[in-house]
Amino acid sequence: MDICTGYEPLVELTRGGIVESLHLGALAMVDSSGELLAAYGNPDMVDFPRSSMKPFQALPLVEAMGIEIFGFSDEELAIMCASHTGTDEHVRVLKSIHKKIGVGLNDLQCGVHWPIDKETTFQMRLRGEEPDSYRHNCSGKHSGMLAQAILLGLSFEDYLAPVHIVQQNIRKAVADMCGIHRDDMIFGVDGCSAPVYAMPLSSFAWAIARLVDPIDLEPGRQIACGRITKAMRTYPEMVSGQGQLDTVLMQVMQGKVIAKGGAEGFQLVGIMPGAIAPGSKGVGIALKIADGDQTRRATARVLVEVLKALGFGDVMDSPEFEKFNLPVLKNFRGIDIGNSRLARPFRLIS
Repeated sequence: MDICTGYEPLVELTRGGIVESLHLGALAMVDSSGELLAAYGNPDMVDFPRSSMKPFQALPLVEAMGIEIFGFSDEELAIMCASHTGTDEHVRVLKSIHKKIGVGLNDLQCGVHWPIDKETTFQMRLRGEEPDSYRHNCSGKHSGMLAQAILLGLSFEDYLAPVHIVQQNIRKAVADMCGIHRDDMIFGVDGCSAPVYAMPLSSFAWAIARLVDPIDLEPGRQIACGRITKAMRTYPEMVSGQGQLDTVLMQVMQGKVIAKGGAEGFQLVGIMPGAIAPGSKGVGIALKIADGDQTRRATARVLVEVLKALGFGDVMDSPEFEKFNLPVLKNFRGIDIGNSRLARPFRLIS
């Protein structure tokens, strides 16, 4: 299969008046009623959302009253939806979760890597410390899965097995939110060893829109969606980390969005109902950059231009978001050398 199937030119970087580099991508924007509002490339292309799926992986725990039963705080729920940067503050919250459910470090099966936060890594190396699974960016999600298993009275040594009830409940919740059959989602294994499922961009964009605006869902799920989105908006530093795109976007938007990136160039944004205009529906954006966008420069450019088009220009141009809004490219002497721009203007479908 052609790797570029479904993508189109999305972000251009120029030098000397010509296009020097090009990011291909695809985007679907859908409102909570399921209407497609905008698209780049094929909005129905199928891909893995990777860590963008995390808020949905927490749904079964919240629906089963796990937050109340274990006494989890919104801060703890937020880190269950997170790709955190492994700071000491993140570890503090994770240890609190583990104390409440009676598990420990060795029960995490996400693996080990150095903290994404560079200062934390530097300080750990100075102290002669080695990283453990608490520092892994997915340890919050795994802690939530452990909590689900314990809440249901199930074994948790095999909580990542695709046949485990925890994973079956997650698969059903994700499929239901996407409005597709669970068997129509392609199974894969994520970087942290947890199951992950591929689905059409438009389906996942609808899922995100329904997460922030669950008006057509049954009451228990409406409550669960509200708890998750409230936790993420209240504690954005837990969802990613200080200075990271998801965290800064939620901070500058002041409760109007949730944001959750995933590996290999995936990004979700859910815009709260009433945020675009009085009475506006919730809106979901699912974005995939074909080359993986390791620096997130293409993702940031797309989000800036899309959110500007939706009426959030002042926020996107604010000093607080300046590091992610770089339409003019400069070299290390501060000399203008080119531009970062969308390959074609963003427009809503009329």
